[in-house]
Amino acid sequence: MTDPADRFARAEAAAAHPITADFAAAQRFELDPFQIAGCHALEDDRSVLVAAPTGAGKTIVGEFAVHLAMREPGAKAFYTTPMKALSNQKFRELQAVYGESEVGLLTGDTNINGNARVVVMTTEVLRNMLYADSPALEGLRFVVMDEVHYLADRFRGAVWEEVIIHLPSPVRVVSLSATVSNAEEFGDWLDTVRGDTAVIVSETRPVPLEQHVLVRGDLLPLFDDRAGIATAQVNRELMRVRSPKGVNFENNRRSQQYRSGGGRPARNQKRPNAQRIERIDRPEVIRLLERSSLLPAIFFIFSRVGCDAAVEQARRAGIRLTTREERDEIRQIVDARTRTLQDEDLAVLGFWEWKENLERGVAAHHAGLLPAFKEIVEELFQRKLVKAVFATETLALGINMPARTVVLEKLEKFNGEARVAITAGEYTQLTGRAGRRGIDVEGHAVIQWTEALDPQAVAALASRRTYPLNSSFRPTYNMAVNLIDSFGRARARKILESSFAQFQADRAVVGLARQVKEAEETLAGYAEAMTCDRGDFAEYAALRRELSDLEKSGRGDQHAPHAARQKRQQQIQGLRRRLQRHPCHSCPDREHHARWGERYERLGRKADKIRQQIATRTGTVARVFDRVVDVLSALDYVVIDSDGTTSLTAAGRTMRRIYGERDLLVAEALRRKLWDSLDAPSLAALASCLVYEPRGDAGDAETRALPRGPFRQALSETQDLWSRLDDLERDHRLPGSEPPATGLAPAMAAWARGIPLDQVLDMADMAAGDFVRWTKQVIDLLDQLSMVADAPVATTARKALEAVRRGIVDYSSV
Repeated sequence: MTDPADRFARAEAAAAHPITADFAAAQRFELDPFQIAGCHALEDDRSVLVAAPTGAGKTIVGEFAVHLAMREPGAKAFYTTPMKALSNQKFRELQAVYGESEVGLLTGDTNINGNARVVVMTTEVLRNMLYADSPALEGLRFVVMDEVHYLADRFRGAVWEEVIIHLPSPVRVVSLSATVSNAEEFGDWLDTVRGDTAVIVSETRPVPLEQHVLVRGDLLPLFDDRAGIATAQVNRELMRVRSPKGVNFENNRRSQQYRSGGGRPARNQKRPNAQRIERIDRPEVIRLLERSSLLPAIFFIFSRVGCDAAVEQARRAGIRLTTREERDEIRQIVDARTRTLQDEDLAVLGFWEWKENLERGVAAHHAGLLPAFKEIVEELFQRKLVKAVFATETLALGINMPARTVVLEKLEKFNGEARVAITAGEYTQLTGRAGRRGIDVEGHAVIQWTEALDPQAVAALASRRTYPLNSSFRPTYNMAVNLIDSFGRARARKILESSFAQFQADRAVVGLARQVKEAEETLAGYAEAMTCDRGDFAEYAALRRELSDLEKSGRGDQHAPHAARQKRQQQIQGLRRRLQRHPCHSCPDREHHARWGERYERLGRKADKIRQQIATRTGTVARVFDRVVDVLSALDYVVIDSDGTTSLTAAGRTMRRIYGERDLLVAEALRRKLWDSLDAPSLAALASCLVYEPRGDAGDAETRALPRGPFRQALSETQDLWSRLDDLERDHRLPGSEPPATGLAPAMAAWARGIPLDQVLDMADMAAGDFVRWTKQVIDLLDQLSMVADAPVATTARKALEAVRRGIVDYSSV
């Protein structure tokens, strides 16, 4: 029975926030306290930061912001996401609520109803709109920044800060983040740059998560039920399974007896290697989960090849998780969603095998899949038609695919350079997919046993709840010219000093300054303790240190020239005489004072180092901005007058509309007319060299495979230009960039010439999904060139756009 006081409090809150009450009543679930608090803040005309676990329902607060905008005549709401897949998903969800005419989608290569009152977009699109002072910003009341913890991404994170800083002040910002340990710090920054911001943190999962370790065919609880997850008390049975060296014994006590017993095991005790625990294969794991009613499940495998191999294993083992009615429904959905694909492309994409596996209820999900195929897998999984998905970690990044169970086969992954353990944050993101609100009483995370598994380490991963959010903000050339053009250099520096990066650096400086203050107080105490009535003991201590350092350095000079050794010896003798003549030398408490003097000197050196740290951190972002402006000045993109006033040249105004990692290189190549002689396929190929980032060392195609004619000369001149720019950046203490990569150029030129998909994928030596992803980035750059460049490059860029936006690329653009 509900407590009368609680009923009264709820009624009072509903009266104070009637819009929230109406919105909450229309939801399928009763809203959690943190969701209600977020909605109340927005109804009170405040911005809000919501930090909550994966699957907790943060997006409800963002949807409430959209609801508020739609209640206000002429008001708009933008919903931003870090990925096009997330934007597409949210677009469809909001269309279902508000209708097709009221919801738009902008993702760079897709423009659907862009002037709608509710527009879903990637964060980069909104950043570009802000710099262009787009008319679409008129009437904007709310901006939802989903997955705002992407701000820490070292490649794209700066975009989030740019948007937060530059949004007009009346706009309320809804920041939705995974649980982070410094949410209050991030909230303080938001409060500084956006005005009144409520910080709402929840660490409660709406569906409890049960953690298991799969040993042989048994699902053993990770935690001792009597202790609970808060204490991270590992299940004793698991600890008995594992010995300290990863060898499985009956218990650790007998293991110790064996090690100390002369090399022979006790009676009835097995030798170390006799009890090795074998992993059960994936089909058996699927069957185990099916018997235990733990499907649907997501198996996270940190390898695309591993995901595809897992599906093939399930097929060969005869796994079939669907009924006849479900197979019919799967077939209808797949046929409807792929009917516009060309028949000759279906075979290249492995369509028939893929479809058969879907009908069995199993699928892979990774970046190598065609985007349309991934979307179909997501839809079928949401409809409970596909029961087992083998996925890479990209699926954990916001896509709405909750499962009953998440299976982790390993707790390490390849990061591009080495195999590394997954972090606590990654573990929480992955296992956060387990447990479907309104369907499951609890979610389940299953870790498969390996010989190297340490249950204590797994418990530490599972029980850690929060992770810091750190800025990756750094000024770019495009950012610099936009800021200078809009605000002038002086105000631009102040804007950059308001970034979260500088806010964190300043916060760190506060801590460092506190350390210096404490050191100075301690030094005063040391100075008093070493005070000598005979004279200045600090001076005497300095002489002792100088003598000691000189003697130490002289010990390694046996092979030095005789004259040098003699000179050093004379210096040592001179210092010894000065020490002996010093008034403090005859003090009976000299050694007592000396000990305090040594402490004084050590702490003094430490304090000096901290002061240097403070000096290097203060104004760090603005200093990088100054270096960027110096490079722009050297290349005549800006003009700096004698009074320091900085203004853009014509080239600088062009750069305002060039976005991306290669902004300076693209701007310089256009200004130098390096690409004027290229035809459409060659320009598409050269654009691929500027966006393509190879995996491993396979960055360059063989010279004989590259397009002939003007392309090679244009490429050579572009590479020379990159080298000169890289030298210029490093001369100005900027990090430089990677050289253009030609690995995709032959395939991109072939695709633009109309060569069939199978031949192009062979040339590219990559999966269809990867090819589509890189081609979309080529399209983004070509689209910029078509609007920014002069003739003939602008005309050629438009032709290249039409040439590459065909087949599976065109199909994947909606």
